[in-house]
Amino acid sequence: MKRVMLGIAIFAGLTAVAIGLLPSTPISTAPVASGSIAAVEAETIALFRRSAPAVVHVFAQGQSLTYVEQAQSQQTGSGFLWDTAGHIVTNEHVVRGADVVRVRLADGRLREGRVVGRAGQVDLAVIKINGGDLPAPLPVGTSASLAVGQFVMAIGNPFGLDQTLTTGVVSALKRRLPTESGREIADMIQTDAAINPGNSGGPLIDGAGQLIGVATAIYSPSGASAGIGFAVPVDTVRRVVPMLIADGRIPTPAIGVVVAPEATAARHGIDGLIVSSVLPNSPAQRAGIRGIDRVEGLLGDVIVSIDGKPVRRLAELTEALEAAGVGKIVAIGILRRENTISLRVRTVDGGS
Repeated sequence: MKRVMLGIAIFAGLTAVAIGLLPSTPISTAPVASGSIAAVEAETIALFRRSAPAVVHVFAQGQSLTYVEQAQSQQTGSGFLWDTAGHIVTNEHVVRGADVVRVRLADGRLREGRVVGRAGQVDLAVIKINGGDLPAPLPVGTSASLAVGQFVMAIGNPFGLDQTLTTGVVSALKRRLPTESGREIADMIQTDAAINPGNSGGPLIDGAGQLIGVATAIYSPSGASAGIGFAVPVDTVRRVVPMLIADGRIPTPAIGVVVAPEATAARHGIDGLIVSSVLPNSPAQRAGIRGIDRVEGLLGDVIVSIDGKPVRRLAELTEALEAAGVGKIVAIGILRRENTISLRVRTVDGGS
């Protein structure tokens, strides 16, 4: 998507591979015949040719009154075929607020699409186009066994340039990426590719040609590639996409508390999350969790753990609740004044 917010430019990404020579290895200065292709290049070319037909260009825009407003509101990004029924995976931010969605296939055909599911908390969305005469979807791999240094490639549409390939390696794993909603996406893949706006929603592929992630953003104060890109891991995609296709959303486990900013806790020297308020008739209220008493000027409960695991950041609270699921009982460790207590709370679906 062609915009930059808070130093994060939206994208789909990859990295660069360096091949080192041992000091004792002689370096040939003989000219290479024009047009010759090394084995590693041939493999990359073959991977691209197999994968590229499944990658699409996504155009999304809101309904506006004038042609100029429509042109200004258009968002573009990337996506890829998930199945033979015409479901396409992309980023939620690519289609956010869009009333009209169109998809251009790799061969240039343009299809009308509709958004059938959104999950802003993990920045994923599913678009449906008419099935029939579609390229084969990408084979789906796993992100659980990824290793730093592993070869990856990405295909997308940076700055609207169709079918652009970048290659590289996995730079880091289990990164956290803040979203515009204030949540964080956990377990993100970091990659070092030259990735730019418009790559958002495109696939990150491993050396076997399998999908391992969905490119989402680059860290860039300027809006251009800074060599630090992020992708949603495919294990998250495999969990979320079927629910989006079936229900249009994913459940969001919640207990009904509003927590104070983490900086507030830090200023008070508190190692945990201060409960600012508790929602009426929520599981937290029924369990006896207390918010800030503004009449008496008393600090609210401090959440310090869930099911015995320490909680110091909002992202850790969210991650623990999502791991538990909706309708499950969790043990919330609470620091109240100088006492630590444990309260059992049943999670509910807080909506997306």
